[in-house]
Order: sequence, then C-alpha cells, then structure tokens
Amino acid sequence: MSILLLGADEVTPIKSLLYSLGADNITHWDMRKKSSSCAKSIPQKIGCLVMLTNYLNHNAMKKYKKEAKKLGIPIVCAKRNISCLEREYLKTMGSNPCQNCKLCQKSPKV
Repeated sequence: MSILLLGADEVTPIKSLLYSLGADNITHWDMRKKSSSCAKSIPQKIGCLVMLTNYLNHNAMKKYKKEAKKLGIPIVCAKRNISCLEREYLKTMGSNPCQNCKLCQKSPKV
C-alpha cells in the first residue's frame, strides 16, 4: 500500500514503522513552505493519508482531509510520536492494513 505522509522533517523512524505495518511506498511532504503547502494534490494510487498534526497548519489539514474523504482514502491523524502513530494507524486501518486498502480490494487476487 502506498502512503502519503504529511508534516515533519525527520521521518526515518516513522517510515520504518509504516513499512513494518505493511506500507510498500511512502511519499513524504514536509509542508514547510506555507506558500506551497496547499498547492499540491494527493497523488493517485495512495492507499492512506497520514498527517502528523504537530507540523501541519490548519488550512493544510483541512484541505487534504477534505480531498482524501472525497477520494475515499483512509486518514490517520497523529502526533509525531511512534506509539501514538502506531495506535492511530491500527485503529484506522485495522490489524491487517490491506483489508481497508481500496487499491488492494480492486486488484484481482492471484
């Protein structure tokens, strides 16, 4: 499953956690520049949106949350804390993250 990770600068431990939970591709946007933080759109083939709330402004959170809901993408909001992120991710995605992934549900099983 592909994940779009929004917020923070150093996300190596967070990426490691997400890979261990079943992610195969993680796209990270640090959202540091306020002028360009809301200019991008969620890429296609994203199975989950993870927002690190400590490092996002309200306008960016509102924009991407609305866009993800419109696309039917699950949203995980958490602080930049490994245990908090893991808890919220598992609460949203379940113990088997791919059971909720729209991309996996559409692809034929081999």
